[in-house]
Amino acid sequence: MTATTAAADNRMTVRQVEFAYPATMRGHWNPGKPEFSHIVNAGSLAMPYLEPYLIKTMRAARPLVRDATLQADLDSYIRQEATHYKQHRVFNDELKARGYRAIEAIEARLAREYGELESTRSLEFNLAYAEGFESMALAVGEMLIEDREYLFGNSESGVASLVLWHFVEEIEHKNVAFDVFEHVHGNYFRRVHGLLYAITHIFLLTRGNYQALLKEDGLWRNWRSRVTLLLLIGRIFRKLTPKLLRILVPGYNPRQVGDPPWASLWVKLFARDRSALRLDTRRLDAAEPIPLAAPPPAGTP
Repeated sequence: MTATTAAADNRMTVRQVEFAYPATMRGHWNPGKPEFSHIVNAGSLAMPYLEPYLIKTMRAARPLVRDATLQADLDSYIRQEATHYKQHRVFNDELKARGYRAIEAIEARLAREYGELESTRSLEFNLAYAEGFESMALAVGEMLIEDREYLFGNSESGVASLVLWHFVEEIEHKNVAFDVFEHVHGNYFRRVHGLLYAITHIFLLTRGNYQALLKEDGLWRNWRSRVTLLLLIGRIFRKLTPKLLRILVPGYNPRQVGDPPWASLWVKLFARDRSALRLDTRRLDAAEPIPLAAPPPAGTP
C-alpha cells in the first residue's frame, strides 16, 4: 500500500459523444472481415456488464483512498467508463435489431459472471481484476491503433470510430486503476494474479460470444472461415503478447508506456472539431486520423 500518489496527469476529459449506424449496416460491419467483426461484437456485448462492475469496484475503493489527487482521477475514470458502456449499449441494440438470437443468452451469461464477481469476491480481488483489465486494455488499444488499417480498413465508420475512440480513452486513463490498486492493496503477486485472471476470464467469455455469433451466421462450421479466424487470432496475439508480457515485469507502471501519436492527434483534432469523431476508414493508413467528409447538401452538383 502506498501513502501518496503521483501528481495528476490532467489527462482525462469526460466527453459526451454519440456514434451513428446506418440502417443498412450488417452484423459484419467490416464486410471483408466477418470474423473480426464478430470478435469486436463479442467484446462490445460485454461492456454493459464489465464496465459497471469496474465502476462499482472503484466506488467501493474510494473511501480507502486518502489522496485527493487520486480521488479526483478515480471520479473522472468512473465518468469516462460510464460513457463507454452506454455507447456500447446503443451499438449492441443495433446488433439485436439485426436479429441475432444468440445475444439474449450471451447477455444472461455476462450478467451472471460479473454479478458473481461483484457479490462473492473481495475488494482486493476485484481491484486486482480491474487493474488487470485496464493494463490489458492499454495493450489492446496500442495493438488496434498500430494495426488499424488491416483490422478496420473499409469498414463501417461508426463502428470503427466507436471501438478506436473507446481505446483512445482507455489509453487516456491508463494509470488510474493501477494507482488505486497500488494505493489500497499494492502487491506485485496480487497484481499479476489479477492480470492473469482477468485476461483468461475475458478471453474465454469473448471466445464463447463470437463463437455463438459465428454459429448463427453459419460461419463456425465453414472451414475457410475457421482458418481465417485462426490466422486472425494468431496475428492479434503475435502483436499483443509482447505488450502483455511487459505488464508482468516487477516495477511495471502504465505511465512508462507512451501514448500512440495517432491517438494523441485524434484527441487534439476532436477538441477543435467534434465532427472529427467519425473516421474515414478508407484512409486509416495515414499517420494522423482523417475524418469522414460530410456528404454534400442535397442538390449540390
